[in-house]
Amino acid sequence: MKKQIGIVEDDPNIGNIVSAYLKKEGFDVSLSQSAEAAWTLWETNPPDMWILDIMLPGMDGYEFCKRVRQSSEIPIIIISAKDEEIDKILGLELGGDDYMTKPFSPRELVARVKRLFKRTQATASSSDSEGEKVSAGPLVIDLNERLVFWYDEEIEMTTKEFDLLTLFAEHPNRAYSREELLYKVWGSDYFGSDRAVDDLVKRLRKKLPEVTLETVWGYGYRLRSEED
Repeated sequence: MKKQIGIVEDDPNIGNIVSAYLKKEGFDVSLSQSAEAAWTLWETNPPDMWILDIMLPGMDGYEFCKRVRQSSEIPIIIISAKDEEIDKILGLELGGDDYMTKPFSPRELVARVKRLFKRTQATASSSDSEGEKVSAGPLVIDLNERLVFWYDEEIEMTTKEFDLLTLFAEHPNRAYSREELLYKVWGSDYFGSDRAVDDLVKRLRKKLPEVTLETVWGYGYRLRSEED
């Protein structure tokens, strides 16, 4: 079955070019010029991936991304003329899986779409084969439902928070460098600053203050198990 991709882009030239390249690669494409129109599509015929602009009329891309993430882990690629590091970090923290700045190569976008679909499918297969839950003391992570519990209390997580916490919990006491964490959580095609790692760890510490996420000075981070 063909994968369906929803494009949210208010510039018709960019939207039509991206749409044409994706259709040429065998994808079904739906093009919306506002987040409100895309939300209607989401409620009636949700796609398998969103390609989302940030600066949109009405509801902006950040808000749209945030709303989608409240109920779904669908892959999201953000495309935007906003190229400041803080913009990229915000987009990724709100649930974006990738971030491309304009102008960009449509061929590179297609390559990233394929890579993200492949990575998403591999993650799903890995979760099925390794079991449904990962535990680290009172911390319980449901891989299939993508839920996090501290004792019996559910802790809300963004996509990247969940992925980073799961990586730590699956390998307690292992120290990861910031570069490793960027590669494993953000992907090999992310070229932003490792400040994204520091910020995400800070958010996890705030949400789970009882979990010991240690700083390995000059290197990175690790989750210290309760047994040590």
